Amino acid sequence: MAVYTDITDEELEAFLRGYDLGAPLAFKGIAEGTENSNFLLETEKGRYILTVYERRVKAEDLPYFLNLLTWLADRGYPSARPIPTRQGATLSTLRGKAAAIVEFLPGLSVRRPTAAHCREAGEGLAWLHLAGEGYPGRRANDLGQASWSPFFAKHRKAADDLKPGLAATIDNDLAQLALMWPRNLPAGTIHADYFPDNVFFKPDGRFAATIDFYFACEDAYAYDVAVMLNAWCFEPDGSFNITAAKALLNGYERRRPLSPAEKEALPILARGAALRFFLTRLADWGATPAGALVKPKDPLEYERKLAVHREGLVLF
Repeated sequence: MAVYTDITDEELEAFLRGYDLGAPLAFKGIAEGTENSNFLLETEKGRYILTVYERRVKAEDLPYFLNLLTWLADRGYPSARPIPTRQGATLSTLRGKAAAIVEFLPGLSVRRPTAAHCREAGEGLAWLHLAGEGYPGRRANDLGQASWSPFFAKHRKAADDLKPGLAATIDNDLAQLALMWPRNLPAGTIHADYFPDNVFFKPDGRFAATIDFYFACEDAYAYDVAVMLNAWCFEPDGSFNITAAKALLNGYERRRPLSPAEKEALPILARGAALRFFLTRLADWGATPAGALVKPKDPLEYERKLAVHREGLVLF
């Protein structure tokens, strides 16, 4: 059973004939994630992840993502290396949709990260930023600050349906962020979706690997840190865990010290990052197909984080 696309045994066997991986031994859908259909695949030669690309992923972006995974793996960063076909291509087609197979990475994600997890994962993010230096691929952040106002214009009614008066509040956020958004910060290849379910840890709690690079792009490194602060450092009751945040930043700066300008920009970057994920969750709230294994994520979780950021954060 797949997330969005169901693959029959016959279709899988025909697809695998294009690879030198042997016969399939086990195959099952993975419920996590909201963008693509992911499957755990075991063959005579090992364990892999098969991804069928759906929804928001653009076909023209796939070479950027897959080449980035190869670039990082070649430089020792623990990311899932794409498996080439017999003809040497990392991108193929299954059920009329783009598809790829990547290495299976051992490790476990955590649902409730501790401060120690935040420190380890923060260092892992800095390592990613350094490993990505020099990557020749180019992809703008199509969910960056300039996209938010036109994106929200399509979903204003959904916001008020979710919470009366919310559209006007988001309009105010958008206006303030447009005025305050930082420019000319150190930039390069970022993950842009560095959530706890995309980071693996070893049994001893050490950082193990990063997965799901399908929002990767070029943007400010500090914006990636801001995405992580939102994803890792809020408690279930909506409060911000400053202890976890300081551990995260300490871990990041073990490998890549933040500049004074980056530190100053982090609060507004975190507010913008919270808005970005509120907007995409709002769009997904009523758009997830019936019968999908995944449930859409609650946009109001990120609206509550936005409320914290409107008061301002003191991180340093």
